[in-house]
Amino acid sequence: MTRPTRSIADLRREYALASLDEAHSDADPIGQFLRWFDEALIAELSEPNAMTLATVDGDGLPDARVVLLKGADPEGFCFYTNYHSAKGRQLAANGKAALVFFWPELQRQIRIRGAVQAVEAAQSEAYFRSRPRGSQLGALTSRQSEVVADRASLEARYREAEERYQDAEVPRPTHWGGYRLQPMLLEFWQGRPSRLHDRLRYRREGDNWLRERLEP
Repeated sequence: MTRPTRSIADLRREYALASLDEAHSDADPIGQFLRWFDEALIAELSEPNAMTLATVDGDGLPDARVVLLKGADPEGFCFYTNYHSAKGRQLAANGKAALVFFWPELQRQIRIRGAVQAVEAAQSEAYFRSRPRGSQLGALTSRQSEVVADRASLEARYREAEERYQDAEVPRPTHWGGYRLQPMLLEFWQGRPSRLHDRLRYRREGDNWLRERLEP
């Protein structure tokens, strides 16, 4: 068995790039998210919209995977997927989830929790039309999360769809579309020296947001 050349327990890094305090943060968490997201874009991070989506399965076990954020506004955070996938089935049974963004280059993390609902069909259709044709065919072809005999079977199905719609618009599958997570809690984490990190949490209370500083 090959072992790491360094002890995992000894891996550590000092954080000292920036700070986060109430006076210089947005009173609205979506505004604060967009501010940080813009800074991630300016820093040219690789896929800053990549986020971990955590759900719960029918046995109460947590499940997590990385998906891509495709929209953020006061209404919530949007992503798209196959409704018949494992995450789609889990969200149908338990419409609550969590998101995590981690940007190590900026020494920042954002945690978000809330309720999830499918977006309107018109919004899913509009986003599907904006996707590259190959991605459209992939969504039409894939039986996401199901067992497949081999890759050749998947590629053969893709080629069949490619030939069928070579002169036509690729239809959006009715089982493919968007979700919107409506946040109830957001936490912004900024790494600081000596592990005395800055943590600001926003909790929704009625129509307002309560901003709190947490112990690191």
